Amino acid sequence: MPDTDTFVTFHKALTKLSHSSAFVDKKRLQKLADLTALCAQLLDVDRVSVWQFPEERDRIESEWLHTADTASGNKSSLYQSGNPEYFSALETERVLSVHDAQNDPRTRAFTPGYLAPLNIISMLDAPVFDGARLSGVVCLESTHRRQWTLPEISFVVAIADTISLINTYEAWLDSQRALEYATRYDSLTGLSNIDSLRSRIDHLAGKIERRGLGSLALIWIDVDRLKSINDGLGPQVGDNVIAEVGRRLKKLSVPGKDLLARIAGDEYALIVRNHTMRDSLELTASRIRREINKPIRLTGHAINVGASLGICHLPGDCQTTGDLLRGAEAAMYNAKQRGRDQACFFDSSIQTTARSRFALENELRAAISHHTLDVFYQPILNASGLKVESLEALVRWQHPQRGWLSPIEFLGIARNGGLMYTLGEFMLRRVCEHWQQARNRGITLPEISVNLAAEQVSVPELPSLIRGTCREYSVPVRALHFEVTEDSIQGDFSSLTGILEELVADGASLSIDDFGTGYSSLSRLKSLPFSRIKIDRSFISQLPDDEDDCAITLSIIGLARGLGLSVVAEGVETKAHEQWLFDQGCNYLQGYLYSKPLPFERLMDQYFTPL
Repeated sequence: MPDTDTFVTFHKALTKLSHSSAFVDKKRLQKLADLTALCAQLLDVDRVSVWQFPEERDRIESEWLHTADTASGNKSSLYQSGNPEYFSALETERVLSVHDAQNDPRTRAFTPGYLAPLNIISMLDAPVFDGARLSGVVCLESTHRRQWTLPEISFVVAIADTISLINTYEAWLDSQRALEYATRYDSLTGLSNIDSLRSRIDHLAGKIERRGLGSLALIWIDVDRLKSINDGLGPQVGDNVIAEVGRRLKKLSVPGKDLLARIAGDEYALIVRNHTMRDSLELTASRIRREINKPIRLTGHAINVGASLGICHLPGDCQTTGDLLRGAEAAMYNAKQRGRDQACFFDSSIQTTARSRFALENELRAAISHHTLDVFYQPILNASGLKVESLEALVRWQHPQRGWLSPIEFLGIARNGGLMYTLGEFMLRRVCEHWQQARNRGITLPEISVNLAAEQVSVPELPSLIRGTCREYSVPVRALHFEVTEDSIQGDFSSLTGILEELVADGASLSIDDFGTGYSSLSRLKSLPFSRIKIDRSFISQLPDDEDDCAITLSIIGLARGLGLSVVAEGVETKAHEQWLFDQGCNYLQGYLYSKPLPFERLMDQYFTPL
């Protein structure tokens, strides 16, 4: 048969095979089996094998071997170190047509252990590529001498190119799977993500609407205390806790369990189908909470967390995916407000509260942005209650519809909305504005205390922000005193120390605010550059009649004295409070006995006169 006819015959056979639907749908090794069998049949060769380079590229490994007797995917390796000439020829010549393999310089190293025992005389190798990179080889081996013809070489190259295309297609599939995983699954837990959850709810809600029957419930699960774990033990431990909670929820078997997703940092959601009666969901919620409440043992710690759950129905409570998600989340927040570690079912009053909170958050965001919040000041007096030693700056908000709001009415919303750092920046700027206004009137205000939230003291750029703002208003940093709550000093100790020491080096002084209500350790207290402790008002209100409060307050005063710190008592409202604290050696007093927080102009009129 002329070479042209042979060429056409070979390639028609390959085209028929490789473009058949049966071949396209086969697994990789089945495709290699078909290609090597076709090659052996048409070229009448004894052995056809497919090899690939591993990631190290120090060898080639066999994927598939076809012989007259058998075909298999058993692995064998050929190392470059023992066969340098062959590997060099693959890289440079690419197609190796060898009629005397046992003596050819490129292949003779195989003779003693491979070619001679198998009586292989001739070889024909064609390269398999991954893009422009050599990724493997198709190898034909004959037990009689062959002068490989041009149609034969062309056909083997076409076989190798077909495998290259298979490799490219599989790599594309892998990338698509990776993209699908990244877009639909959570990388930390392997659970579905919020997008997958939405899609699943959309699908199930559509079925319920079309059929007119069926129901589902969404249980929103928020892990309590994770922020404290992150702050106290580090984010890596926090991630491990999240992953462990995810594993427990994944293994948990409950009636109607459909899809479990991780939807935020410490939040999960579970779809329950059909088993949506209140009694059944209460049992499910109870089992979820018990599973999460079991101690988690990590890095030598037995970590205990809880969970707040919100439950919402579709249909019943809502009709759309968005409303179901919002309803379950609102119910979860209601559970948190009731004391955490409990489950709450959605109802219309929760919906009203959730909408109100959402609206208030947006209004607060706008108020901070437009500088329409205000700062009031409460004096801190010496122990005799006669001289103003310093002032504490306190944020206030005159809402256009609700009137004056105290911090307790909106600080929680600011924290949940991620607004604390921005709010703190606003406070600093307004205090500096007031200090500058007082100076322009010839008045030098005493030291002003400004509260720092945990969201501020964990930011390395905080000292730079304070220096820049003070410079802008010509306020010396030493004019400011910063108050930090105990819970704010539970994070990365080395980073926290550096930030606080930088503030002190710039001239500011520091207090621990609300002392006695948090969880700070003595080792941290003595290592951080505080100069003052503020006793929380909850310990002052019953003085001197409550023995426990007296004992606690005395111990705090003694502790401060031992650490060389001064003491401020908050919430002083009666002369009895004042006298008892004065007798015990408390340094400074603050409370309604002396003054409520005052707006800046009233403060100036009441306490300061120009020089």
